[in-house]
Amino acid sequence: MTSVEDPARPNGRIRDAARTQAEILDVATQEFARAGYDGARVDEIAARTRTTKRMIYYYFGGKEQLFTAVLERAYAVIREAEQRLDVDHLDPVAAIRRLAELTFDHHEQHPDFIRLVSIENIHGAEHIAASAKLGKIGSPALDVIRRILESGQKSGLFTADVDAVDLHAMISSFCFFRVANRHTFGALFGRDLVDPAQREHYRAMLGDMVIAYLTADRAAD
Repeated sequence: MTSVEDPARPNGRIRDAARTQAEILDVATQEFARAGYDGARVDEIAARTRTTKRMIYYYFGGKEQLFTAVLERAYAVIREAEQRLDVDHLDPVAAIRRLAELTFDHHEQHPDFIRLVSIENIHGAEHIAASAKLGKIGSPALDVIRRILESGQKSGLFTADVDAVDLHAMISSFCFFRVANRHTFGALFGRDLVDPAQREHYRAMLGDMVIAYLTADRAAD
């Protein structure tokens, strides 16, 4: 007889725990992004993973913990990309453009991440606030931004006295809006912000906007 402590496939073969959890998280990500936290059903996630609700509770504890695990993994993906970013060999202008492009590319390639963050904001970030893992994950991008800003200011290329968090928000807001508001923006203005034909235009526009802000002449301020 199979016990909770001994998870197994219906045919009796013991499932690989890491693979099973990854499969559950893949499907849960899609389900939460599609239906929201309140609308998602653990039964549906179980059915799509060919496992059981009991198994999901065994691995994650419940729906709330499962959603938190989904968020943790979603944020880990972009944090890992930020950690791999190597811009130390670039001049400050090229470096900040590359960082902006990284965020642009990630948000475009991970629309489920955008939906999950929107859902979590509806819930007042309660799952993020309660997650010890997300509380420690931080953002490697902030350290990179600080180094780039310091280099740019020392060289005289950047004239703005900019906080790294503010600049991160500026970059993220454009990238997030482009994906999150695609449908409403298109309905109102007849323009698809993620039209592949306009991708490079918007990618360059983001970099130009950030660089223009950092290099603006503020002598008259």
